[in-house]
Amino acid sequence: MTGSVTPDRPQAAEARQSGPLIVTEDVDLLDDLLRLCAAAGAEPEVHHAVPERRGSWETAPLILVGDDAAERVRGAVRGRRGARRPGVMLVGKDQDDPGVWRRAVEIGADHVLRLPDAESWLVERIADVAEGVGRQAMTVGVLGGRGGAGASTLACALAVAAARTGLRTMLIDGDPLGGGLDVLLGGEAAEGMRWPDFAESRGRVGSGALEESLPELHALRVLSWDRGDRVVIPPEAMRAVLAAARRRGGVVVVDLPRRVDEAVAEALAQLDLGLLVVPAELRAVAAASRVASTAGMVLRDLRAVVRGPYAAGLDDESVARLLGLPLAGELPVEAGLLEAQAGGMPPGGSARGPLARFCTAFWEQALAGGGVS
Repeated sequence: MTGSVTPDRPQAAEARQSGPLIVTEDVDLLDDLLRLCAAAGAEPEVHHAVPERRGSWETAPLILVGDDAAERVRGAVRGRRGARRPGVMLVGKDQDDPGVWRRAVEIGADHVLRLPDAESWLVERIADVAEGVGRQAMTVGVLGGRGGAGASTLACALAVAAARTGLRTMLIDGDPLGGGLDVLLGGEAAEGMRWPDFAESRGRVGSGALEESLPELHALRVLSWDRGDRVVIPPEAMRAVLAAARRRGGVVVVDLPRRVDEAVAEALAQLDLGLLVVPAELRAVAAASRVASTAGMVLRDLRAVVRGPYAAGLDDESVARLLGLPLAGELPVEAGLLEAQAGGMPPGGSARGPLARFCTAFWEQALAGGGVS
């Protein structure tokens, strides 16, 4: 059982990255809360009442007040300037206590939590404050309108361009049959975890641990495939891994296959926008229309990126119009791209190249006013 007493007030991104403050004398409740903190990777501070030195009460990102301690903290719910202290939660185990809402209002609690029902929700909140979660990453997915459209090349170039500007960047290979983005980036031998290592992931994946476990190539982190025979991402794993990647902030680029299975649907649901790469030829447009129709059932913001050369009677605007999608831009042809890749240069690696300029312009527009870091 959970209930909201007052509207959620997100913690400031600058809040100290620490565990919650627990206030209770109930031994059984304390054992439960310590167990949940351990599950979230947080180290709490424990008191039987409001700490004599008020610093931790005022700066703790989250305060968990046991039912038994509500009376003892009632006078501390407002700060020095009289403002209500946000981030206070009243926690208990009695599901039928009629006085819980009165006590919650008296101490200015944001939420009332009854254990064990609210355990999963509370672990998520504790983990958020332990990781110092702030603004989520701008998350962009890239799909090909047909095979060989260049979606993986664009995904890599977008990630390289974002990392070049200093943004925290993660590139996720969501296409198990694509050959591996680490190969495209020249890092197939780089040490780090690949998708099969996360195949059994469920629930919450630590965002910091995820980032540190992945290969770092060209100043960005890459989650790709090994050379084994696993070709399926369980939807639960996709949900958990992508959610963890987004919590780190910056940008996340996801390379997706044209078919939409359960795992791809999970990824589409977490995207801020999608880019559909479409060669400017009639058969490609016909194939892309099916991809757009399927992906559009989950993804609300899907835009067309049109790639030349153009068939007779087609241009970038007409292709986007035929697909019924907004036009994100025309993907330029870059001479010598394959030769540069063979020499160790990733797609978009040359800052002055047309592909890199396209990606830089895309991020400038997409991130305008977004405030990612």
